[in-house]
Amino acid sequence: MIGLRRRFQRILDPADIRIDGDRPWDVRVHDERLFKRVLATGTLGFGEAYMDGWWSCDAIDELVCRATRNQIVGRLGAPIELIQVARAHVVNLQAGARSWRVGEQHYDLGNDLYERMLDPLMIYSCGYWATAESLAEAQVDKLDLIARKLDLRAGMRVLDVGCGWGGAARFFAERYGCDVVGLTISHEQANYAERICADLPVEIRVQDYRKVDDQFDRVVSIGMFEHVGHKNHRTFMEVARRCLADSDSVMLLHTIGKNTTTTRVDPWIAKYVFPNSMVPSAGQITTAYEGRLVLEDWHNFGPDYDRTLMAWHANVNGAWSDLSDRYDARFRRMWNFYLLVSAGAFRARSNQLWQLVLSRDGLAETYRPSRIR
Repeated sequence: MIGLRRRFQRILDPADIRIDGDRPWDVRVHDERLFKRVLATGTLGFGEAYMDGWWSCDAIDELVCRATRNQIVGRLGAPIELIQVARAHVVNLQAGARSWRVGEQHYDLGNDLYERMLDPLMIYSCGYWATAESLAEAQVDKLDLIARKLDLRAGMRVLDVGCGWGGAARFFAERYGCDVVGLTISHEQANYAERICADLPVEIRVQDYRKVDDQFDRVVSIGMFEHVGHKNHRTFMEVARRCLADSDSVMLLHTIGKNTTTTRVDPWIAKYVFPNSMVPSAGQITTAYEGRLVLEDWHNFGPDYDRTLMAWHANVNGAWSDLSDRYDARFRRMWNFYLLVSAGAFRARSNQLWQLVLSRDGLAETYRPSRIR
């Protein structure tokens, strides 16, 4: 084990991470089998070993930030990752029954968990922290930012692709007087959304986005494009164009993005959090909309997701006494690992958060979005 420990330490050295060190981002080892497991199975083994209590760290977010900036993950590559990349090239992981799996595994986990983690509107995507002092304010500001970019007005018909628990649909209907159709692949989300939107002109559908053929003044997709997959990006843009009613119609796409084009998905995230999902690159997005839609605006506020994720982490741990009867200690470690690893990736700027405004045919006048500074 001494040789494996030294080998693992050499991998961590460029990021100034120490095994059994005393700084918040150092790794404290509780089971020496960790080294063999991680060297054999990469990030999957590292995450599973944390879930099993084999190691701990006071600041996993900072550990991951340092590891990402120093390209440690690439040095922990394992055969399973090569298999996943090859499979993603050959198989459409987001077609047919596979496209519903993320809803069943992740979004149907339990509304009690999400109610305690998220803001009052239950918005499960990056907040906008330009002036906000709290998570609730950041999510309202984000929705208002979207509404301003879309120039929402009373009577407009809006398609919300990936509507979650209905918070955005409710906001656009209440604040802006829009008629909203929301799509989700989660039955738990749909039930919740129908309840909170029951008194508003909002229709919630449990439906694959590819099946929609209605006409809308505006299309919005907030945090759903990560589940579309590179083999379906073009189809998504074609559906958006089909649904935009006229030349003045626009879509806002809110999505996590990668700095480089890759079909690699972290195997731990794919197994435990978001099965069959894939974060797009800028190149993949532009290739998808080319010849179908016209880019009007591209806005990046990736660091705001770090702050959002840390707020979710604080919320869910602060309310754990209300959740512990249903979710065990291993699940708690898994969930914390997911939130903190994600925060670290955004802090390192490996992940970005983009909002694109795309028009059907190109707007007649210069697009000048009203952003909250």
